[in-house]
Amino acid sequence: MGEEKTVAQNRRARHEYSIEDSFEAGIALTGTEIKSVRAGKVSLAQSYARIENGEAWLVGANISPWDTGNRYNHDPKRNRKLLVHRDQIVALLFKTKSKGLTLVPLKMYITGRGRAKLEIGLARGKQLHDRRRDIAERDSRREVERAMADADRGRDQR
Repeated sequence: MGEEKTVAQNRRARHEYSIEDSFEAGIALTGTEIKSVRAGKVSLAQSYARIENGEAWLVGANISPWDTGNRYNHDPKRNRKLLVHRDQIVALLFKTKSKGLTLVPLKMYITGRGRAKLEIGLARGKQLHDRRRDIAERDSRREVERAMADADRGRDQR
């Protein structure tokens, strides 16, 4: 078959939310949309997923119009239906309503079979102090790694 190719990532999602669980969903796209996705013209920033009338929808994702699509082009910001099993929709609806979680798109990718998929995370919003703590932990980890690398270099020179 082949391997998956990441088309777009939502890096801000992991910064602004703590991801509790993630799952995969297909996306219903038109002809010119899938061409734009394969070309990597996708932005997941400021997008989210919601469940409405028993269906899952991707809201706010920007898929740029296909350059040579003429009158058959799509609206770049339109809501797109997510292809998710009914029992998953029920479970997600329960978790978002009862636990106050949000559905955040994490990345969009093309599978080995040429299908566009979206990784969606069940996320809880981080407070400002949580974000600062995460940044401090990341910085301290980098400092330790630098110190270890310097110690290794010093040992190699002897």
